[in-house]
Amino acid sequence: MPGYSFPEDVLEHVFSFVTSDKDRNAVSLVCKSWYEIERWCRKRIFIGNCYAVSPGIVIRRFPDVTSVELKGKPHFADFNLVPDGWGGYVYPWIVEFSRAYPWLEEIRLKRMVVTDESLELISKSFKSFKVLVLSSCEGFSTDGLAAVAANCRNLRVLDLRESEVEDLSGHWLSHFPDTFTSLESLNIACLSSEVSFSALERLVARSPNLKTLKLNRAVPLDKLSTLLHRAPHLVSFGTGSYSAETRPVTYSSLSKAFSNSKHLKDLSGFWDASPSYLPAIYPVCCNLTSLNLSYSTIQSPEITKIITQCPNLNRLLVLDYIEDSGLNALATSCKNLQELRVFPSEPYVMIANVSLTEQGLVSVCEGCPKLHSILFFCRQMSNSALITISKSRPNLTCFRLCIIEPQAPDYLTFEPLDSGFGSIVQHCKNLTRLSLSGFLTDRVFQYIGAHGKKLEMLSLAFAGDSDLGLHYILSGCEKLRKLEIRDCPFGDKALLANAGKLETMRSLWMSSCSVSFGACKLLGEKMPRVNVEVMDESDHLDSKSDGCLVEKLYVYRTILQDYKIKRYDSRLPHTQQKYKRQLAHFFWSHMFIVIHVRFSDQISLVKMNWSQIKLLKRRDQRFRGISVVSTSLCHLSNLCH
Repeated sequence: MPGYSFPEDVLEHVFSFVTSDKDRNAVSLVCKSWYEIERWCRKRIFIGNCYAVSPGIVIRRFPDVTSVELKGKPHFADFNLVPDGWGGYVYPWIVEFSRAYPWLEEIRLKRMVVTDESLELISKSFKSFKVLVLSSCEGFSTDGLAAVAANCRNLRVLDLRESEVEDLSGHWLSHFPDTFTSLESLNIACLSSEVSFSALERLVARSPNLKTLKLNRAVPLDKLSTLLHRAPHLVSFGTGSYSAETRPVTYSSLSKAFSNSKHLKDLSGFWDASPSYLPAIYPVCCNLTSLNLSYSTIQSPEITKIITQCPNLNRLLVLDYIEDSGLNALATSCKNLQELRVFPSEPYVMIANVSLTEQGLVSVCEGCPKLHSILFFCRQMSNSALITISKSRPNLTCFRLCIIEPQAPDYLTFEPLDSGFGSIVQHCKNLTRLSLSGFLTDRVFQYIGAHGKKLEMLSLAFAGDSDLGLHYILSGCEKLRKLEIRDCPFGDKALLANAGKLETMRSLWMSSCSVSFGACKLLGEKMPRVNVEVMDESDHLDSKSDGCLVEKLYVYRTILQDYKIKRYDSRLPHTQQKYKRQLAHFFWSHMFIVIHVRFSDQISLVKMNWSQIKLLKRRDQRFRGISVVSTSLCHLSNLCH
C-alpha cells in the first residue's frame, strides 16, 4: 500500500536478524526511514581499512555501536613488504570511540600498531568491555596487557593471535583480580617468554565458563594435565611446546586429563612435540573438528596416526611433513574435511626435504566431498592435476596454490599452467578467493576475467606477459574487492584504462611492477574517491621523474579526500614523541600542506606552505617535535578543507 510502513520498533527487531554486513548495507539503501532505523540499531561495524574512513564519520553514521572490527596494514605486511613506520595506528580511533561509545564492549584489530597507552585507554574508557582480539598486531607489551587485566572486570575474550608482544614481565596475569570470573577465551600462544604458571592456574580455576585456552610454548608439558583438570569444559586447547622427557607418571596423568575433556573439538600447538606423548591425545581425536599442526615438527607417521582417528575433522592446518602418505590417509579417514592448509617447513630451500607432491592434494580433493577451501604450498604442479582438482571439487570457494619456485611450469610438459588454473575458474563457479603461482601467461587472466564472476580476492606473482593480463582482470571480475600483484609486467595503460573499477574495490596492491610515478599522479587526479599511496624507499625520491617506476603502489577506496598521492620516504626523520609521530601527517601540494595534528586529544586540520611551517616550528613549541613522516601530492581543488 502506498504510504504504508511498519512501526520502527518492528523494523528494528527484524533488522536485528540481519547479521551480514552486505545485507545490512543493502537494507540501509532501501529508503530514508530504513536508513535511519538501520543506523541506530547497527551494533557491530567492520572497517576493512583504517584509512578509508575517519572515526568521526563512523561515529556520525552509527551512533550506538557496541562492537568494532578494524583492519590496518595491507595483507602484504605479513611478508615484510610494507615499510616500517607506514602507519596503522589505533590510538586516534580509541580516543574518539572513548568519547562516543563509552558502552563499547568489543574491539577486534588486525595488523594495527597498538601501544600500551592504547590498551590502557581501552581498559579505563569502556566500563562494560568484554572482548579484545589483537590479530597480527604490534607495538605493545605485557604492561599494556596488565592494564587490561586489572581494569576490564567483565572481560570474556583476550586473544593475541600471531601478535608481536614485548615481554617485560611474565606476571601480568596476576593483575586479574581475585574476583574476576568471566573469562571465556584466552589465547597467549604468541608470547615468547614464560608466564607465571601459578597466576595462570588460579585464573583458569576461577573461570567456570572458560572454553578456549591457547598456551605459549614456554608452558611445560607436565603442567597441562593440571590446567585440563581445572577447565573441564574446554572446547579449544593450545598445548604449548608439548615436549618433555618420557616419564610414565606424566604420560598417565596427561592421558587421563585428555580422556576427561569430553568437550574438546579443537587442538593446536605441539611446537616441539615429543612423539612418545602424542598417544595421550588419542581419546579426544574422535571428537575433533579442527586440528592445527602448522607450527609442529611432527613427522608423517605420527601425523597419519592422529588423522586416522579424527573422522569428524573439518579443518586441518599442517606443515608439509604430512607428505603424500598423510594426505592419502586424510582422504580416506576424514570425509567431513572442509578446509585444508599445508605450509612449507623449509620455504627458502629449493631442494625438496619431504615427499609432498600434487598427487597428495589430488587424493584429498577426490576423497573429501565437502572440501571447499585450500591453501597448498608445493614444489611442483601440473595442468592435469589442476584439471582433476577442479572437476572433483567444483564446490571450491577458496583456492590458494603457492609453488615455491617462481615461474615454475607444468613439470610434466613444461607448458604454462594456464589451462590448469583456467579449469579451476571455469568449473568452480562459487570461487571467491584465488591465489596463482607458477609459469602463467596472459591467457590465464583471460580465463579469470571471463569466468571469475564471483571472485572477490585475487593474489598473483611472477605472472603474465603484458598489460593485457591486468585489463582482463579489472574489466572482467565484477565482484573483485582486493587485488594483490607482485613482480608482474603490468603497467600504466591497463591501470589507467580501468581506473573506474578501483572505486568499486577495497584495495589494489602492486609491487615490483611496471607502474610509473606519472601514472600514479594521473590516477590520483582522475579518481577523487581513491587514495594512491606510493611507497618508495630509495635515496633519491624527490628527484624521480614521472617516467620512473614506483617500487610499491597501494590504492584503496576512501571517503576521505584529504590527499591524493601519498609518498613514503624512509629517509625522513621520525620524532621521538611517538604520539606526534603517529598522528601528524604532512600533506604536500604545489602550494599548501594539509596537516593533521593532535593537541590535547583534538585533531586539527590546517593548511600552509613550507616557509610557514618552518616559521611555526621555530615559534610554537608544540610543533618542534613533529617530523614529516609522509607527504602527498595533490591539486588544490582536491583539498576538501
